[in-house]
Amino acid sequence: MLNNESKYAIRGVIYLAIHASEINKIGSKKVGEAINVPLPFLAKIFQHLKKENIISSSKGPKGGFYLTQTQLTGNLMNVIQHIDGSDSFNSCYMGLPKCSDKDPCSIHYLVSPFTNKVKEELQKRSIADFAKDVKLGKSHLF
Repeated sequence: MLNNESKYAIRGVIYLAIHASEINKIGSKKVGEAINVPLPFLAKIFQHLKKENIISSSKGPKGGFYLTQTQLTGNLMNVIQHIDGSDSFNSCYMGLPKCSDKDPCSIHYLVSPFTNKVKEELQKRSIADFAKDVKLGKSHLF
């Protein structure tokens, strides 16, 4: 299960993919207001994602955040792993400290296929794919 930081990161990255470019950079304040995320929290997330080369930024009067063409081909699973770590999908849905295929909780086999499908799609589809869905009205960010 994802924590708020990963959820905010996903929303912020997709927003940048839709609205920003190397020519039209956007500040974290504008993104935070648009997606309803607290500015200090989003600024910290964006700095971390920039350090990991998931997003880019430039300073100055026309500075801000954006994604390069290469970054647009990245996937959201990579974003989640850099924010939450690789175990974000391994926590038990019932909150038990031990839960796995070898030692399952009572609903493990119910949620395991769902979790695996979500991970697969987050790895397979690019950031640009998710942004395109929002642009086409197939999904939304807010």
